[in-house]
Amino acid sequence: MAKYVFVTGGVTSSLGKGIIAASLAKLLQARGLRVTIQKFDPYINVDPGTLNPYEHGECYVTEDGAETDLDLGHYERFLNIYTSQANNVTTGRIYQTVINKEREGAYLGKTVQVIPHITDEIKRRMLLLGQGNKYDIIITELGGTVGDIESLPFIEAVRQLQWEMPEEDCVVVHLTLIPYLKAAKELKTKPTQHSVKLLSQEGVHPDIIVCRTEESLSPDIRKKIALFCNVKPEAVIEAADAPTIYEVPLTMMREKLDLICLKKLNITHYHEPELARWKEFLDKLKYPKSKVTIGLIGKYIELQDAYKSILESFVHAGAVNECKVQVVNVHSEFITEDNVHEKLANLDGLLVAPGFGHRGVEGKIIAVRYARENKLPFFGICLGMQMAVIEYARNVLGWKDAHSTEMDVHTPHPVIDLMEEQKKVTAKGGTMRLGSYPCQLKEGTLASRVYGGKPEITERHRHRWEFNNAYLQQFEQAGLMPSGLNPESGLIEIVELPANIHPFFFGVQYHPELKSTVENPQPIFVHFIKAAKEFADAKSAVKNPLLQSEMI
Repeated sequence: MAKYVFVTGGVTSSLGKGIIAASLAKLLQARGLRVTIQKFDPYINVDPGTLNPYEHGECYVTEDGAETDLDLGHYERFLNIYTSQANNVTTGRIYQTVINKEREGAYLGKTVQVIPHITDEIKRRMLLLGQGNKYDIIITELGGTVGDIESLPFIEAVRQLQWEMPEEDCVVVHLTLIPYLKAAKELKTKPTQHSVKLLSQEGVHPDIIVCRTEESLSPDIRKKIALFCNVKPEAVIEAADAPTIYEVPLTMMREKLDLICLKKLNITHYHEPELARWKEFLDKLKYPKSKVTIGLIGKYIELQDAYKSILESFVHAGAVNECKVQVVNVHSEFITEDNVHEKLANLDGLLVAPGFGHRGVEGKIIAVRYARENKLPFFGICLGMQMAVIEYARNVLGWKDAHSTEMDVHTPHPVIDLMEEQKKVTAKGGTMRLGSYPCQLKEGTLASRVYGGKPEITERHRHRWEFNNAYLQQFEQAGLMPSGLNPESGLIEIVELPANIHPFFFGVQYHPELKSTVENPQPIFVHFIKAAKEFADAKSAVKNPLLQSEMI
């Protein structure tokens, strides 16, 4: 039977429950245990697929096509395993299931209530991954903070499970904030005490308290927290701010979070953590030998979480290349023909990010043109690839009014058009082309080299519009090469320029950032950063003739 760890949060949001949960899972996995993580979100949306990135950050897509919370990206990046629809559940999905059952007559004669019907469905979902003897430990992160009205049914479900399960099968980890008052030069434990009190009032008592803090916790502070929150002093864990999220597992290992959990769960069969590859990655990350500056062209740049997977993919690819990747956010809405050189001249590479809607599109097209004409390494993802196609149509093929029907339904040259199967779709939620699809690669292309000569790959998608194959022949004749396509539909997945025209010009319809992990960095990002390094070295050689002679 699987055992369960529940991670709750208090005091404030954005403390890092997902990182703590992923770090604990990584340590348990490194000790030889089979672990997975699931996230329960308290909002009423069925999934985050219809949420604006400003509302909730990026929408993370799993292999099976589920639109999920961005924390699932952390889970996959840390554990190097796939998650699924079952790993992310919202209040909306819970209520939808219960209401559908009520309409079918499953509760015939009964009054449907939060307790027991909603909480029973929450518990069923919480225990779902534990069936089938696939995992030893299931870690469940509860979104929101203790005290939120929308979180109450989830806390109640945990209370019931604590009561129903043997004591050694369930552990509750509570993450709180220990603020530091500079004026008083003192750490304050009162918010944590109140947070634990709120949780206890709902019938759930934490076994372990993880304290997010800017300053180190003294033994006296730990003892005070333990005394007033009714836990052992060793169960008060310090989670100090770290330079990178990838150091947190090692911090938690030093704090013995994993060992405390194993002891409370009465698990005795484990070995010393095997983290050699993780530490090697961290060494390369902390001690880079070079640096590149990459421009991220997007329209949600005010919120870093909107492009979380892309930013983390840069971290992974930078470590492989022993190179620090400095990302410069450039708002596409404010790029014009007059200022594009000023904004992009100091970059070593350009990534045009995915997105939806008309806003900022013209700025992205201008940025693509700058990268193409100045031989600046270019990488376009989803909408970014589509912008590359439109730019090429306008400025190489000469179709000045070429566009996507997403932005201009009356364009005479719809080089990007709505997918045929999407034309009758009216509902917005969960109806895009989602999840993993195969892509055949053309031999002798950059795409083939990037993927190590594989004839076919699989990548994750989230889109409605596609390259219009009616224009395929004209693009090929003009030099833009379709180097990857879906074997069933013929959908163009990858476009590129030959090496004799451009050193690295690569656009993909899919989202490669969703499969990059610490142990398996995404190959396009790796090659893109390599190309950016070469571009930066070439610029330095031009500025420094002595360096150029040394390179020769």
